[in-house]
Amino acid sequence: MSDLSSELVEGLKSKLRGQVLLPGEAGYEQARHIWNAMIDRHPALIVKSAGAADVIDTVTFARDNGLLLSVRAGGHNIGGLAMCEGGITLDLSAMKSVRVDPAALRAYVEPGATLADFDHEAQAFGLATPLGINSTTGVAGLTLGGGFGWISRKYGTSVDNLVSAQVVTADGKLLRASATEHPDLFWAIRGGGGNFGVVTMFEFQLHPVGPEIFGGLIVYPLEQADKVLPAFRDLFESMPDDLTVWVVMRQAPPLPFLPPDAHGKPIMALAICYIGPVANGPQLVEPLRHLGTPYGEHVGPMPFTAWQQAFDPLLTPGARNYWKSHNFAGLDDGLLEALTGYVSQLPSPQCEIFIGAMGGQTNRVAPGATAYANRDAKFIMNVHGRWSEAADDDACIAWSRAVFRTAEPYALGSVYVNFMTQEEGDRVGAAYGPNYARLAEVKRQYDPGNLFRHNQNIRPA
Repeated sequence: MSDLSSELVEGLKSKLRGQVLLPGEAGYEQARHIWNAMIDRHPALIVKSAGAADVIDTVTFARDNGLLLSVRAGGHNIGGLAMCEGGITLDLSAMKSVRVDPAALRAYVEPGATLADFDHEAQAFGLATPLGINSTTGVAGLTLGGGFGWISRKYGTSVDNLVSAQVVTADGKLLRASATEHPDLFWAIRGGGGNFGVVTMFEFQLHPVGPEIFGGLIVYPLEQADKVLPAFRDLFESMPDDLTVWVVMRQAPPLPFLPPDAHGKPIMALAICYIGPVANGPQLVEPLRHLGTPYGEHVGPMPFTAWQQAFDPLLTPGARNYWKSHNFAGLDDGLLEALTGYVSQLPSPQCEIFIGAMGGQTNRVAPGATAYANRDAKFIMNVHGRWSEAADDDACIAWSRAVFRTAEPYALGSVYVNFMTQEEGDRVGAAYGPNYARLAEVKRQYDPGNLFRHNQNIRPA
């Protein structure tokens, strides 16, 4: 990158509506920091794109000058793939428009929008689409990796609800990808990550959700895990699709509905979101309140937007994070016992294990219908190592890896690509399973030079 002349940089600047930031300039340091504080990379250029034309010019510039290119949307990816070292980072975070057509049940979303941006617009009309569990997550990266959230059991994954996308490909063209236009590209971007181009607009199918739902937390002591977790597993099999319950295992945060002597104790929290008629919520949730003797609970009607933000305080930017993940078809007794043991010896009060209970509509889609192939995953576990000080890196990473290894015999062997750290490139094949060969062919067609490689990379066939 040091060979890139100031004349070339000035030429790029003259074409753009957005900013070009160089090291040492105002705004550069802020722009290179992302959600995971373990990532400390220094791009030679950061382009803050203002629209699709800026994206086209930046992609063309990177390709023509042989530059390493990374793409930032929400900047929330665990591997820090938004930032590259010494190359050019295309920053889409200023492209935050969300336009809702309530009559057509469609949302048109730019790639810099977060879940909070999306919810603010869609919930004005009592509408939603399956997108994540943390309001600061970016819509773009979440969707391109497959995407799931609190309403996925009812309405499927994020990519199951993607109707079309505008994509800038490696040759600098802006294409509309849909079921009828460039259908192979449309198939590939629904789970294939950022391997095929830069999406400048997403079109989503919307569904009636909220604005009020029935949800909250029931918190049990970890000592009751041998009773509570198998009982939850049995209840899960008969849950309606509009009820989602995830298990979060960690130390109890100082929640106001928990007794003070429970704060800091190891717990299992049942995180509940019911999007059916609110009046039916108490009856459906009642069995979950009697799996053991809870420390406390906070369950009732609430705005869907509030529930979408409920876990934000535990996932703020600026902490050090390291994840390991598995998919499961079921929750074996041996697995539950092992996870309980690890939660009793957390290396940091911020570390946790969460088990996303999927099933429902996510399992009814054929594995080959989209690039996201993991349609047999009923449970997605994320071992979330999280801590504040670099001195704790070794202990927290070792704990996360130990949980992962112990759980591996019970797992399907596949993985959700959005939960993979950058070191896990050898698991890309596992992320896509039977779809990998087709993805490599589509990659060859749309990005034969592998310009879009600063990701969980699918190499051209």
